[in-house]
Amino acid sequence: MLILYFPSEHLNIPHVYSTYIWNIGDKMVQAMIHVSEKANQILNIVKARFNLKDKSQAIERIAMEYGAAILEPALRPDYVEKMEKRQLEPTVRVSDFRKHFGMR
Repeated sequence: MLILYFPSEHLNIPHVYSTYIWNIGDKMVQAMIHVSEKANQILNIVKARFNLKDKSQAIERIAMEYGAAILEPALRPDYVEKMEKRQLEPTVRVSDFRKHFGMR
């Protein structure tokens, strides 16, 4: 059995392999998980490749990269900020969409 620690601010992604999860203070969450031999090998490779201290850091790195890839742009804070700025830009009236965008 492997005991892992994650910063709680990164736990907005579902924990797929979690068996037990509980809070141990306001900064960390402790999880005991069961992983296959292949998943364990992948964790070891990620740990070595990025010079991480333990497997919990490897799982956190994988979760953060995967989470960023699967989040919809509408949910990303930087996307929301970008759209709020665009709402303040002046608009342009277009009478013929195809002609305006060279689609004829």
